[in-house]
Parts: sequence; C-alpha cells; structure tokens
Amino acid sequence: RVVQVEVPRPHQPFEPAMLARAAAASSAVARAAAAAGPRSVAANPAIVGSAAQRFLNLHEYQSKELMEKYGVRVQKGDVAHDAASAGAVSEKLKSENPGAELIVKAQIHAGGRGKGTFTNGFKGGVHICTDAATASEKAEGMIGGFLVTKQTGPEGQLVSKILINEGITIDSEYYFAILMDRAYGGPVIVASTEGGMDIEEVAEKNPSAIIKEPVDIATGLLEAQSEAVAAKLGFEGDMKAKAAKQFRALYDLFIGSDATQVEINPLAIGAIPGAGEERHVFAVDAKLNFDDNAAYRQKDIFAMRDIHMEDPRDWEAEKAGLNYIGLDGSIGCLVNGAGLAMATMDIVKLHGGSPANFLDVGGGATADQVATAFRLITSDPNVKGLLVNIFGGIMKCDTIAEGIVAAAKEVGLKVPLVVRLEGTNVEAGKQILRDSGVALITADDLDDAAAKAVKAVQEA
Repeated sequence: RVVQVEVPRPHQPFEPAMLARAAAASSAVARAAAAAGPRSVAANPAIVGSAAQRFLNLHEYQSKELMEKYGVRVQKGDVAHDAASAGAVSEKLKSENPGAELIVKAQIHAGGRGKGTFTNGFKGGVHICTDAATASEKAEGMIGGFLVTKQTGPEGQLVSKILINEGITIDSEYYFAILMDRAYGGPVIVASTEGGMDIEEVAEKNPSAIIKEPVDIATGLLEAQSEAVAAKLGFEGDMKAKAAKQFRALYDLFIGSDATQVEINPLAIGAIPGAGEERHVFAVDAKLNFDDNAAYRQKDIFAMRDIHMEDPRDWEAEKAGLNYIGLDGSIGCLVNGAGLAMATMDIVKLHGGSPANFLDVGGGATADQVATAFRLITSDPNVKGLLVNIFGGIMKCDTIAEGIVAAAKEVGLKVPLVVRLEGTNVEAGKQILRDSGVALITADDLDDAAAKAVKAVQEA
C-alpha cells in the first residue's frame, strides 16, 4: 500500500490523526463521508487502528476475481505477466467477442494509473486497444517498468503484472462504498451520483451529492433497503433492481471477506461493445481492504498479498514484531509505546527538527528487536541522527541499553546518537552505556533529548 503523510509547517507538532493516517493508509471514503455530514465515519478502523495494524491491499485483478466469486458483475478478463501472455489473453477475449475493446491496465497499489508515466518514458498505465497485437505491445511497454503516479512518489512502483479486460460503453457513473463505522455501530454505505471522480473533491464541493446509509449488521442489507439506496441514486425500473442486486452482492463480499472497506469507483451502467445492447450495472474499478485480525480465517485472501508493493522496511519491521512507519525527516526515533513515540515526534518538531519515522518497539522488546530497529532506521539515507527515548516499565532499561550497544556496533553507526533512559533498572542501563565505548549523547529528559538530537544533526 502507499502511505501518504502530511508534512507540517515548521514547528507544527504532529497530531494524532496525522500519525494514524501514516500508520494505516487512511481511507478517502471516511474523510469524504466525514465532510458530507455531522455524523462522520472518523471511526473507520483504517484510521483509528493502532500503528501495529496492517491492512491488506489487493491488486485490481485480484479484487475483481474476489468480487466475481460473490456474484458482483465485472468485465471479462485475465491477468498477464509478459507480452506473450497478454497477447494470449487478448486473443481469447477477441475470439469470444470480436467487437470487444481491450483495456490494458498496469497492476500496482496506487491510483492515478491512467495519467501516470513510467520512469523509462512510456506514457500511461491504462490503455484502450482494439486488437490483440496492440494490447501485447502496450503490455511490453509496461511490464518490468516503474510507474509513477500522484500516489507513488518519484520512484514509482514496479509493474510485474497487467490486467486485460473487455471495455464497456458507459452511460453513467456512480460511486459506491461500504465501510465500518463505530458511530453507527456497524456497516455504512457511502454512495454518490458523481462517480469516476475523486470522492474527497466531491465531498468538498458538493457534500449533498453523498449519500450515507447505515446497515443493521444483524439483518444485513435487505432487498428493500438496497432498492431504496438505488432509488436515492436515481436508478429506475429494471436498472434499479439490477443496481440493488449488485449492492447486496457487494455487502455479502464485505461481510464474508472481513473487509474494512469495499470501494467501487466507478460503478457504471453500460454495455459491452459487440455483446448486444442490454445495459448492466458493472463494478468497473475497485479498492478492497481487509483487517489483518481476520487473517486466520481468510487464508486464501491473505495469500494474495504482494509484498513487492510494500516498503521493504515495513515488511522487515512486521517480521520482527515492530511498529514502524517511514516518514521523510532526518531524525530517526526509537521509542517504546505509541503515545510516547508521538510525543517524541512532537517535541522533535517543536525544537526545529523533523522525525524520519514512527517506531514503537513495544513493551517487551528484546535486544535483537532493538538491533533490527537500528537497522531499519539507519537504512534510510535521509537519517542524519538517531534519538532513543525509552521509559522502562515492562521493558527494562538495561535490556534496551544492551540492545543499543550491540546494534550501534553491528551497524557501524555513523550518525549522532542521543539516548534518554528512564524507569526500571535505569542506573544499570546508563552504566552499560557508559562502559560500552560507543559514542553517544545522553539526555536527562525528553525535552533535553529532543533539543540535543536536533542540535547534533544541525552541527553534523
């Protein structure tokens, strides 16, 4: 997934909501719904979850396979890994429907693919083709390249797969999403007649265009309620029944797969060129997120995880049991406890510095975990200094001190290191640091530590 973090103005402390967005790739659906009315969806677990929580993201082709399993109408198509397989998929679609258009889409975990550019100069991550040869040519230009969009950062994301499916002639587009909301005590449908657009922009410019409909989780989405939602969106006649059927199928997917979010944008009325004039309701593009707490009973879904789309540091941190989110500052922070970590980042900011990460080693970290944390932080070339802030409760200061010494020697630390220890076995911990021979700066309290870290980086 792509984690986008707001960068505050100088001396502006990080707010908890900002950290939460960094920790779990905040949902545009929730922010749009919040902007649309007083009963916000701010309690979306994708926003308020702890920093330790990860949310599974799927590629579009995986989402469509899963939706089809639940009876959601999607376009015919298949995934390809190279130009040859892209040609084979295209030829199969054309043999079944000679009049079909072929939509070739790069598969990455980011939006804005159509307007993106590859680092090799190839333009666009979405192409419409009329024949298999052209589709194969477009696939060859994309596979193996790095696609840069407004959500990826300048380095882009590697395209190793593409999706080729039938195009549709779209008559009208809608937005439809389902997510959990504690304010309502269950699932909430968020929908709009303004589909195919940035839902946050819709919420800002025309909040009345967004519909919110809570669903009783005990009864589920019933036929009457689904038809009422369809009517509010302007569906009429047989299209209302078709839309309501798709809404119920999407709700079944949401509940049955333990999703935290099912977002369809656009949901469209249209027909398949070459397949007759009958109009249907299609889920054209989808974003599905799932709660890691359900991994034990959704093994098939979680087996779809593509770790190549994730920050390698996040993956290493997860394996080590650390809560890590990379930011874009210059002072690496190693802290125990999410609240203390946020306070540390705030105070670093107030002293004129900029935190390079959120890293909570937890209450029972081992020396090996501390060493892993050091490697994660120092692997970031932007890190010019490191601040360790530990309050020993369950975790003992001497254990942390041993980990700090071992880690500093292992990684060959070349940036200033500031350490503040307090709590259980603090004197033993400080003695270990004094006897270690490691060049470090000690601090008496958090304010002192932050000031020293910022000064050390500025003078380095």
